[in-house]
Amino acid sequence: MRLADTRPPFAGLANLSEAALAALPTPCYLLDEAQLRRNGELLLGVQQRTGCKILLAQKAFSNFNVYPVLAPYLAGTEASGLYESRLGKEELPEKENHVFCAAYRADEFAELLQYADHIVFNSPSQLAKFGPAAKAAGKSVGLRLNPECSTQEGHAIYDPCAPGSRLGTTRAQWDAAVQADPALPELLDGLHFHTLCEQDADALALTLAAVEAKFGDLLPRMKWLNLGGGHHITRPDYDLATLEKCITGTQEKYGVQVYLEPGEAWALNAGYLVTTVLDTLQNGQTHLAILDMSAACHTPDVIEILPGTLPKIIEKLSGKLPVPLIAGGLMTDKCDIVSALQAGALCASTSEETLWEV
Repeated sequence: MRLADTRPPFAGLANLSEAALAALPTPCYLLDEAQLRRNGELLLGVQQRTGCKILLAQKAFSNFNVYPVLAPYLAGTEASGLYESRLGKEELPEKENHVFCAAYRADEFAELLQYADHIVFNSPSQLAKFGPAAKAAGKSVGLRLNPECSTQEGHAIYDPCAPGSRLGTTRAQWDAAVQADPALPELLDGLHFHTLCEQDADALALTLAAVEAKFGDLLPRMKWLNLGGGHHITRPDYDLATLEKCITGTQEKYGVQVYLEPGEAWALNAGYLVTTVLDTLQNGQTHLAILDMSAACHTPDVIEILPGTLPKIIEKLSGKLPVPLIAGGLMTDKCDIVSALQAGALCASTSEETLWEV
């Protein structure tokens, strides 16, 4: 279930005067420290009531200048690779340091062992390749699961449980790997799944049931279970009761330490992109504003397709993606622009000045 945010826009800027806003260099991101703390307090409350540990997924929020603001509320950081793990170690050395990567590089793994204390592998082959070194270094080792339970609505392209997904290990893959290498289970301390995206706790409950159905026999031997990210815990009307029931029920039933690794929830509604209107104009019934920012660089709620001369790809993606598409690159004449727009692009971007008035 996706949630609608009912709070008024720019609520965090209520005490910021227009003069103060006007004095800011633009474009810039403006962070609301009070909202960051409110989010942190809510997440800390979940940890205190349930005994779970909540990590900061740095791929969603890695503004390390405000890590000291969040430090009192989080148990550690979650990284998607070597450099995020290093960032967590350098900025929050006293906190836990978890990392998951779809595939690790052999030439980086020794350095990663200097930073991470929990290392999650995506596949049995990665576990077999790097797991022994991780265990020898005293690290807690985990495996990412694919419970084959899709809860995404209209986001199949991003769904880790979609058919053919590269993320996570299915039960069939695990059974085949153990049959070939019976020592694999001895490497594991924990299990991990990440299947949600900006969703409520009902999707977690459904996914957790699928994990139990497929992998429940492995859980009693584990020390921890990571429920991944995508939990919109700090969003208005999020079902905290169901979340906490999932956490406490799992910990009591299997004796595991439960982790969560939200990213956006830590900084939700705590930041603004401040930009300056450089010019305004009207073309027919359309009122336009020219800003000193770029959609491609600052607001990735729009996807730019390069090159823009691929109408079949544009048409295919426009039917699957929930955000507008901008076609750009290698557009040399009016036909290129018309084809892109007819295929579903919101607009076209080109450096060819003769096409700007098309």
